[in-house]
Amino acid sequence: MLSKNNSIVLSKLKYRDNDLIVKCYTEQRGVVSYMLRGVLKSKKGLSKTVYFQALSQLQIEENYKPNQSLHFIKETKFNYIYKSLHTNIYKSAIVLFLSEILSNVLKEEEKNEDLFHFITASLQYLDNEDQFSNFHLLFLLKLTRYLGFLPENLDNDYAFFNLESGVFEASNHGIYSVSGENLTLLKRLLGTSFDALHTITIKAKQRQEFLNMLLYYFELHLGSFKKPKSLQVLNDVFR
Repeated sequence: MLSKNNSIVLSKLKYRDNDLIVKCYTEQRGVVSYMLRGVLKSKKGLSKTVYFQALSQLQIEENYKPNQSLHFIKETKFNYIYKSLHTNIYKSAIVLFLSEILSNVLKEEEKNEDLFHFITASLQYLDNEDQFSNFHLLFLLKLTRYLGFLPENLDNDYAFFNLESGVFEASNHGIYSVSGENLTLLKRLLGTSFDALHTITIKAKQRQEFLNMLLYYFELHLGSFKKPKSLQVLNDVFR
């Protein structure tokens, strides 16, 4: 069945000599994998691979068949053409990191239009923003809402945050309790929009420590979560 589906490219994998398997997060079907036959065989085919860079926003005309693991693409065009996301070395590091995160955490083969629109709008914001060194922190924190473990914000005057339970608490509960600078930054980011993110200044060391805390938070709440291989690249770029 031919149909059109808005998509975000999560990853691509070379298959055999000339084929690619591309995993996308789509507006209508959640996670879908597509087989691109022969795209690495000729210059004409190779030119098509420009569409499938990490986190590209596409409109795909697909040949979708229920109960199959791989589907096929008849036609592709950009839904949004990035100005800087794939050319700015700092933004490219964020893109690499977030594409690995999203490929890891997005599993469902069912639509979630709110999540899809959050991702596309956030990436367009990043594409147009000049101050973005803390973008990935706020993106990950906001992503927890859609994954079901947004930090409980009702009692954020408390002196600790429990990573295991996801709530603010009045007392320390050992290895899962967050306090100090990470707690202060967590509270600030929870009350911040992307448009106001530039008002928060974070030193490189604290940014890395807070990111490590967020990744541990993901590990605690998502059993299959793996720390991204691209984390070191991101830390090196924003050192």
